[in-house]
Formats: sequence, C-alpha cells, structure tokens
Amino acid sequence: MKRKNYAEKTVLCAMFLAVGMVLPFVTGQIPQIGRMLLPMHIPVILCGLICGGKGGAAVGFIMPLMRSAIFTMPTMYPDAVAMAFELAAYGFIAGFTYENARWHCVKSLYRCMAAAMIGGRIVWGAAMFSLLGIGENGFTLGMFFAGAFINALPGIILQLVFIPAMMLALDKTHLVPFGKNEKFSEKQKPETI
Repeated sequence: MKRKNYAEKTVLCAMFLAVGMVLPFVTGQIPQIGRMLLPMHIPVILCGLICGGKGGAAVGFIMPLMRSAIFTMPTMYPDAVAMAFELAAYGFIAGFTYENARWHCVKSLYRCMAAAMIGGRIVWGAAMFSLLGIGENGFTLGMFFAGAFINALPGIILQLVFIPAMMLALDKTHLVPFGKNEKFSEKQKPETI
C-alpha cells in the first residue's frame, strides 16, 4: 500500500512539474507579465498541498532551473536560482502545514497558502540578497517589496482564487477529500495481527 501511494505521488509530482514547465507559455514568455501572474507558483503550491511538503519542495526547486536550462526563461542567474529556493519553500511550507492541519478545509487551505506565500517571499528575498549583495548596486529593500508584493499582487490574487477552487473541485470528485485529518482522529484503529 505504501509503495502504491509513493508511486502515485511521484506521478503527480511529474505531472505538476510538466504543468509548471508549460504554464508560463500562457503569459507569452514575457517576463513582466510572468512576474505579475506568477504562473509557476500555482502548480508548485498545488503539488505541495496534494503530494506533501517533500514533493512540493522537490518540484519547486527543479522547475525554475529546468525551465531556465530548456527555455532560457527565467534567466539562470539570479532569477532561476533565487526562484528555485523560493518555489521549494512554497511547496514545502504549503505541503507541511496542510499535512499537519487538524482539518482539511478551505479555511485551513487559506492558512497554509498564506504561510507558504509569506515564507516563500522571505526565502526569495534572502536568496536575492545572497546572490546580488546589499546596497546601491545590489538588491535593495525597495526591490524586495516591489518584486515580492507590489508587482506580484495580480498573481497573489490569482492564486487565492484559483487554488481553493481547484481543491474544491478535487474534493467534489473525491480525489482530495476535505474533512478531519486522519492524523488527528480520536480513535485510532487497533493494529491487527
């Protein structure tokens, strides 16, 4: 049973990676629009929520580097390198907090997404500071707020609308059921010998 679950998660991670590779073509490979709509963030957060923190982190780290190597967008240094850490944080935080939430519901989903969005942006800022340095010729606090929040506002709104809608649709199909998390069930099933 555990092997089947592992195989399913691996296939789902590969699917989310493929979606993340193709989805930026919707923005026409235009960097300004891509920075506003954040098309690679959606499959990474969904992967974290559905496949768990480890799967979300792996897909998030690989996606921008692979996309940069194949399609040259985003540019490898510093954008793709910083995004690799940012998206890995998104996937891990979304997956870890959702896996450990008492209830799997829309309210819990928004909490997990908020934690992932804040954590991922902090990691992105730290990565950019590390890669470019601090100061006039480096990465400034103004650049951080512009890139992480002001320019990204349309993408943040898109994520807050689309991801819960997608999870609700998956709940209706019983693929990703909402309800009480099995980890917190009051009555544990006795082990059979």
